[in-house]
Amino acid sequence: MSVAVPREPPPHAPEAGWARRLLGPFYVTGVFWYRFHQLGVKLLPGWTLWVEVSLFTTFFWVVLRRIRDAIAGNLEAVLGPCGWWQRQVRIYRTFWTFAWCLSERYERLSTRRTFKVGGEGLDDWRDLTASGEGFLLVTAHLGNWEVGSMLPASQERRRIHVVREAEADPRAQRFIQDLIRRCGGDLYVTHFAEDPQLGMTLLDALRHGEVVALQGDRPRSGGRTAAVRLFGRPYTLPIGPAALARAASAPLVPVFVFRQGRRRYRCVIRPAIRVAHTADRQRDLEAALERFAADLEAAIRHDPHQWFCFRKLWNRKTEVQYEMDPFL
Repeated sequence: MSVAVPREPPPHAPEAGWARRLLGPFYVTGVFWYRFHQLGVKLLPGWTLWVEVSLFTTFFWVVLRRIRDAIAGNLEAVLGPCGWWQRQVRIYRTFWTFAWCLSERYERLSTRRTFKVGGEGLDDWRDLTASGEGFLLVTAHLGNWEVGSMLPASQERRRIHVVREAEADPRAQRFIQDLIRRCGGDLYVTHFAEDPQLGMTLLDALRHGEVVALQGDRPRSGGRTAAVRLFGRPYTLPIGPAALARAASAPLVPVFVFRQGRRRYRCVIRPAIRVAHTADRQRDLEAALERFAADLEAAIRHDPHQWFCFRKLWNRKTEVQYEMDPFL
C-alpha cells in the first residue's frame, strides 16, 4: 500500500471539454439543472416522474458521451466484458437508476411525500447508538447515500456533521446547502472539505458523542490517499476518514443505501471498523481502509447499476484515476 496525492482535475468532476465551457450554467453540473429538476419534482404530481425520468434518462444517455464511456468501462471491472448492445443496456440502466435516486432525493428534501427505509445490520446499529459514543458513518456513491446520512438525526435526534466536496458550480453548491438546511434543521450540519479548520471541528464533535458522515470512496482535491485493490485493480481511497477515527478513538461504520423501488430504500449497515492504535500509524490506517474497500466492493457487486461513478477509473494499463459524481 502506498500514499499518493491525487492529480488535477478535481476528482469529483466528470470529464468534460468544450461543452462545459460553451454551456456554462446550462451544462450538466450547472445550477440550471439543479433548480429545474427540484422545481419539477416539487410542483408536479408524483406520478409524472415516470415520464420525466424516462425523457431525461434518454436525453442524457444520448448526449453525455464521456460519462457513457466512463460508466461502461468501470462496470466492465465488475460485470466483465460484453458486446456493444449489452454495453448500452448497462449504461442506460445506470442512468435510469441515477435519475430515480436524484429525483427522489429532491422529493425527500422538498416535499412531504412518504419514504419507506428498511434496514440490515440493525442490531449492531442499536448497540452503537446506545453506547452514546461518537462515530463516523462512511458511505459511497451507491443509491441514495443521503438517506443513510440522515438516520442519526431523524431517528436518534443526534447531531450529525455531513462533510461534502464542493460542487463544480458554486451556485449549485449554495442551492443544495439551502435545501439541506431547510430539511434537516439544526441537527443536520453541512461542512465543506475546503475548510482548513474542519479536522478539528469534526474531532471535537466526535469526542462530544456526535456523528460525522462522509463519503469514503473518493479522494478530495489535494487530499492524501492510500492505494488499495478494487475488483483486482488499483484504486485510491482517502486517508482522512480512518485518520479521524483513529485520532478520536471512534469507530468507522460503513453504510450503503440501495434503492428498491418507488420511494423505497434499504440501508445496509456493516459491522463497525475499529482503527487500531499501535506504534505503526500508517499500518493502522491501511488495515482499516482495506476492510472498507472489501465492504465497498461487496456493495457494488450487490447492485452494480447503483454505483454512480462518472469518471473513468482505469485505463488500459489499469492505472487508477479519480472519480466523484457532481450530484450526490
